[in-house]
Amino acid sequence: MNVTDAVLSRSSVRSFLSNPVSNELLEILLKKSSRAASGGNLQPWKIFVINGSSMQKFLTFQESWTIPEVPAYDIYPQKLKEPYRTSRFELGEQMYELLGIGREDKDARISQIMENFRFFGAPCAFFCFIDRQMGPPQWSDLGMFLQTFMLLAKEAGLDTCAQEAWSMKHDSVSEFVKAKDSDILFCGMAIGYKNDTATVNSLKSERRPLQEWAKFL
Repeated sequence: MNVTDAVLSRSSVRSFLSNPVSNELLEILLKKSSRAASGGNLQPWKIFVINGSSMQKFLTFQESWTIPEVPAYDIYPQKLKEPYRTSRFELGEQMYELLGIGREDKDARISQIMENFRFFGAPCAFFCFIDRQMGPPQWSDLGMFLQTFMLLAKEAGLDTCAQEAWSMKHDSVSEFVKAKDSDILFCGMAIGYKNDTATVNSLKSERRPLQEWAKFL
């Protein structure tokens, strides 16, 4: 698979098969991903992998967690302006329409959102942390690392879903993985084999036209 094919075929998968993924394959992908661009070669990512029995232990741990949590950061600005607000709104409505969930069916919408915290059925995942002292340049390094991993996963026949929603579970995740107090949870990454029969996986997000966001001088 060439890079273009990997980019165009990658998508956020929201329903996975239970087929196992070996730690050996994940280790190979993570090592390759560490070649992602990193300013000053800081390599600020800190990764915790859960797979197999540790995945089951984590899901059980999450279900029993009752302490209120404070989100690690705001995933979106509170007053999201255009065109960003419309892009986000339209994607959500497109997904719920595919699933046959009406706008008035709040319970069904919440149930779908909660699938985030079961990794959409993926057999394995990882959490990406970063030291609190790092700033926006290092957070951008995380994005490059994660994108590199997702494209390499496609090459290996796997699918993924990057999940910033896990930032809302910073306290419980940190407790489970024994992260340092100086580290902050950026996101989770669901990893596995795509369930091709799941309607939600037919979702294809639209991109705004090039002329709206690029200017050639």
